[in-house]
Amino acid sequence: MDISGQEHLDVKHDVFKQRIDAHGKVIATKQDAVGGMKVEKPLQHHGGRLEHNETYCGSCYGAQESPEQCCNSCEDVREAYRKKGWGVSNPDSIDQCKSEGFLQTIKDEEGEGCNIYGILEINKVAGNFHFAPGKSFQQSNVHVHDLLPFQKDSFNLSHKINKLSFGEPFPGVINPLDGAQWIQHSSYGMAQYFVKVVPTVYSHLNEQIILSNQFSVTEHSRSGDSGRVQALPGVFFFYDLSPIKVTFTERHVSFLHFLTNVCAIVGAMSWTWKTMNSINMANILSAVQPMTKGTCPLVLQVGIFVTTCALELLVLCLLTSG
Repeated sequence: MDISGQEHLDVKHDVFKQRIDAHGKVIATKQDAVGGMKVEKPLQHHGGRLEHNETYCGSCYGAQESPEQCCNSCEDVREAYRKKGWGVSNPDSIDQCKSEGFLQTIKDEEGEGCNIYGILEINKVAGNFHFAPGKSFQQSNVHVHDLLPFQKDSFNLSHKINKLSFGEPFPGVINPLDGAQWIQHSSYGMAQYFVKVVPTVYSHLNEQIILSNQFSVTEHSRSGDSGRVQALPGVFFFYDLSPIKVTFTERHVSFLHFLTNVCAIVGAMSWTWKTMNSINMANILSAVQPMTKGTCPLVLQVGIFVTTCALELLVLCLLTSG
């Protein structure tokens, strides 16, 4: 859901869940048992019990949108309740949930986890997506989750983020949440990630352009009660887009440009050596001038000049060979 008011509940397309055990190993899917406790005469949509000459049309237990609506499964009843903004307080009081063994299924999955993977398409405005237990619905313009079928003091939300990105990958991109882990130490808690998304354009040498994003993140967690407000157990990602766009462009450096840089380096080193030698020569001449006659200063100057040229030639050979 985002600040524009758009909301998607129970997203199932392009997002998948895979059961795993407490050690992270995949649990093979198996055929569910055929029902739980058998209900001899389930409640019909008209309020009476199913007779032998009737076609089954399950009751929605007051949540039907029309008199003809049928709720033939526990999921149908829960979905009808969700649309009304109600919570299912006692699933065993609903024939469909009782016959399907809804509560027993939850108990059988105790200690398990799930691997969630897929793709979400979001608007380019601030919003959030989250993973939390229970059926979600709107109540008095507030997003809530039905946690009645779950035991809140035994819901562990420890998790590891294998990979999270906003957009296509490009060379050099770093996703700071890849491999991040969070361990829940209390009976229940909430993990929050505040993400700042920066639009990014990457231009290749072959003129291929990748429109993607980078992001930075701040982590926060809550556990137990915070004052009088109880934290909703779940993993929440709050994202916001930056008004700044970053552009990366690949460029090819020509040989002429490389040669110009080499000449600039050689020239700078040559100037440095000449300056140092001039200073040294002046110091030497000032020291030996009282003791020298004739051509001695000229010999010293020629010797230093030859040494400077030899050093410049050596540096040039090293640069060109490298």
